[in-house]
Amino acid sequence: QVQLVESGGGLVQPGGSLRLSCAASRNILSINAMGWYRQAPGKQRELVARITSGGWTVYADSVKGRFTVSRDNAKNTVYLQMNSLNAEDTAVYYCFATNPGSWGQGTQVTVSS
Repeated sequence: QVQLVESGGGLVQPGGSLRLSCAASRNILSINAMGWYRQAPGKQRELVARITSGGWTVYADSVKGRFTVSRDNAKNTVYLQMNSLNAEDTAVYYCFATNPGSWGQGTQVTVSS
């Protein structure tokens, strides 16, 4: 299993930006896909964005054009750049990896004035 550690969450005003990072405990070149889910209070966990080893990306409709997922294989890190944040983006954000399936501990993102 690969250990994943998220960072970069926090409190931001509406319209602001944050960048989340997910550092893996080992080389991620062999990991087919990595990305981010989120879970808001009282809601199911939902996919936010994922990126394959080949660089293909998938985004939830609600974040298209505002969020960008990327991966730096040399640093064993996946990022989520979040722009134009709004209150509906408030959630705990979880990093994930496939093969083997792994999850981070989550990082809180709160969008509020």
